[in-house]
Amino acid sequence: MTNKPVILIGNGGHASVLTDILLQQNRPIIGFTAPEYQTNFFDLPYLGTDEAIASFHHADVELVLGIGSVNVSSVRSNIFCHFKEKGYTFSSVIHKSAIISPYSILGEGVQIMAGTVTEAFAEIADNTIINTSSSINHDCRIGKHCHIAPGTTLSGNVTVGDFTHIGAGATVIQNVQIGRNVLIGAGSLVLHTIGDGRKAIGVPAKEV
Repeated sequence: MTNKPVILIGNGGHASVLTDILLQQNRPIIGFTAPEYQTNFFDLPYLGTDEAIASFHHADVELVLGIGSVNVSSVRSNIFCHFKEKGYTFSSVIHKSAIISPYSILGEGVQIMAGTVTEAFAEIADNTIINTSSSINHDCRIGKHCHIAPGTTLSGNVTVGDFTHIGAGATVIQNVQIGRNVLIGAGSLVLHTIGDGRKAIGVPAKEV
C-alpha cells in the first residue's frame, strides 16, 4: 500500500466509512467527486463530477471507490473499469481492526471493513467489499465487484462468483458454490449451490 494522495469517488454513507478509515491511516485525501456540488461531513473539498479526475495524472494519485451497493449492480464495476482503462489505480482500504491472514490474496481496490476476519488462502478479487464483522474462512474464493454485507459468514472453501451480493448476516456453509450476479437475501442460510443470476432467500435459502 502506497501513501499517494487519494481521490474519493462518491459522498454517501459508504464513502464516509472509507474516509474515516483513510483519515485514521493518515492517508492524504485530495477531495471527492459527485454528480453535483455537495458538502462533506469531513470538510473534504468537492472536486466536481468524475470527469474532474482527468485533471490529475494517473501516476500521481490513487482512487477510492466510495459508492456502495445494496443489490446486484453494475455501477461500481462500470466506474472501476472506466478508470482502469485510463490507467488509474484503485487503492485498497483495510480497517486497522481487520484480521487478514498473510496467506490471503487480495485484489486491487478491495475494501475490508472493521472487525472482519480473512483466513489462510482466501482469495478476494478486485473491487470487492468485505463489510463490517464478516468472516471469510480458509480457501474461500470471492470474485470481482462483489459485496459481502455486514455480519456475513462464509465457511471454508466457499466460492462466490463476480458481481454477487450477499446480504447482511447471511451464512454460507462449507464447500458451497455461489454463481455470478447472484443475490443472497439478508439473514439467509445457504446450504447448496446457487447458479448464476439467481436470487435466494430464507432459512434454509431457497431460490425465488
